[in-house]
Amino acid sequence: MVTSSQSSQHNAAQQGAVHQAAMQRPAMQRGAASPVQQGTATAAASAQRSDTQRPRQPLHMLAPNALPFEEADLLLGTALFAQVPPDEAAQLIPHMQHHTYAKGEFIFRQGDTDKRMYVIERGRIKLTRESDDHRIQLLSISAAGEILGEIPVFDPHGGPRTASAVAMIDGVSIASLDHDTLFSWLNDHPRVAVDMLQVLANRMRLNNEHISDLVFMDVPGRLAKTLLDLAKRFGKPTEAGIAVPHDLTQEELAQLVGTSRETVNKALMDFTNRGWIARQGRTIVIYQPGQLIRRAHR
Repeated sequence: MVTSSQSSQHNAAQQGAVHQAAMQRPAMQRGAASPVQQGTATAAASAQRSDTQRPRQPLHMLAPNALPFEEADLLLGTALFAQVPPDEAAQLIPHMQHHTYAKGEFIFRQGDTDKRMYVIERGRIKLTRESDDHRIQLLSISAAGEILGEIPVFDPHGGPRTASAVAMIDGVSIASLDHDTLFSWLNDHPRVAVDMLQVLANRMRLNNEHISDLVFMDVPGRLAKTLLDLAKRFGKPTEAGIAVPHDLTQEELAQLVGTSRETVNKALMDFTNRGWIARQGRTIVIYQPGQLIRRAHR
C-alpha cells in the first residue's frame, strides 16, 4: 500500500525533476513563457473550450456607465464572475464601490464593523493582525483576482473585523460590495455562492496546513515552501532564474514562515551559499527550484 506521505514525496520528486530540467535548459528567450505560465494558459484554454455558454462580450459593452472599461473587464476575469454570463455580472457592477489605494493605505482595519466584500482588481494586499501590545503579525498576502474580507458578509453578526488589509504597492485597485446587495444577487446565482464557499474551504485547508507545518517542519523547510508559494503566485522568469518580487521586509517574511527575523536570515544565507537563490533587495531570484522543493518535503 502506498501511503499519503509516500505519494506526496513521489509527487514532490517528480516536480523537482521538472523544475531542474527547466532550469538546466538554455537561457530563456525574451518573452518566453514559464512552465507555470504555460500551465495556466493551457488550463484557461481548456476552460474556454468546455464553456457551453454564448460567446462572452467585454463587460464594459454591457454596463458602460458602471466602471471604466479596463476595470470592468478586470472584474470579469476575477473568481467572483468566472462562471457567470457577463450580462448577468453586469447587473451587479453598478452596485460596486471602486477605489484605488497607495502603498501603505488601509482597505479596512481590524475592528471595523463594515459588512462589505472586496474584489482585488490590481495589485497586492497584505492581511495583518495587531496584538494588544501593538505588535503586528503578517497573516497572508492576497493578489489580483482574489476576494477578501468576505467573512462579515457571510456572518454579519459575528463581530468586528479581526484583521487589517493594507496595500503593498501603489495603484492597488479594489471593488467592493455590501452584504445586502451581494446576498440578493447570490439568491439568483447559487453557483457563485458555491464557488465562494470553496474559496473559504480552501483558506481553511491552507490554515490547517500552515499549523501542521509549524509543528512538523523545520524553519528551512518552511522557508523553502514559502519561497515556492511566492514564486508560483508572483514569480517572473528571467535568464538567470525565477525572480520573485515579494515586497516584504525581512521581518514580514519571517512572520510568513513563522519564525524570527534572525532565524529566517540564517536560512536565507544557507540557501544563498548553496547557490539555490540570490537576494536582490526585496526580490529573491530562485536558481534551483528543484532543490527548494526537495528541502520543503524533507
